[in-house]
Amino acid sequence: MKIYKANERGKANYGWLNTNYSFSFADYYNPELIGYGALRVLNDDIIAPGQGFPNHPHENMEIITIVTSGELKHADSTGKFAVLTPGWVQVMSAGTGIVHSEFNNSITEQLELFQIWIKTKSEIQPKHEERKFEFNKGWNEVVSKKSLEINQDANISIGLFDKDELISLEPAKGKGIFLMVVKGKVKVNDEVLKRRDAISFEDEIELNILKETELLKIEVSIK
Repeated sequence: MKIYKANERGKANYGWLNTNYSFSFADYYNPELIGYGALRVLNDDIIAPGQGFPNHPHENMEIITIVTSGELKHADSTGKFAVLTPGWVQVMSAGTGIVHSEFNNSITEQLELFQIWIKTKSEIQPKHEERKFEFNKGWNEVVSKKSLEINQDANISIGLFDKDELISLEPAKGKGIFLMVVKGKVKVNDEVLKRRDAISFEDEIELNILKETELLKIEVSIK
């Protein structure tokens, strides 16, 4: 079990982009934080009104975007275009190569999102898909064989829990879980995790929910 404190993440502020990195990315490099199994990137981005990332390429990576506030305007070389708001989740398989852009669609409000990169199993043709979810209490699968699929044996869920709930979590064999507290407060053993703190583990753990909490759970191969 490993704890990742929010204030120890990598940080960057470019004026138009204020971001926190859970793992080494761009100009932030930490040899002890290259990724977690197949999970390579978990960026927590705040993008200023009207700003964003112009066309840029990716390949051989599964890219998942979860919008938490504002409007994301997406376009890519497969011909896909979308404007995503909170509740929308997008998966993009870069495969053999894709070019895309991401911008804040609003000229007055900031955009907030999580972007997750997971290593792909093999080279594939690029594809893009998104879906609007209604998040209920408990776990809500957003990336899995039953929801949005990617080319990797991985699952991503958003969890909503009330104060005083007890939750047991155990990864499947050969997998580990990276769990972030999006907001709220939980206790694991004697450790209290607050907003944007995270934990990774390969064995069963029990979470004590100390206040109304939202969790981001990423289960990936650790081989």
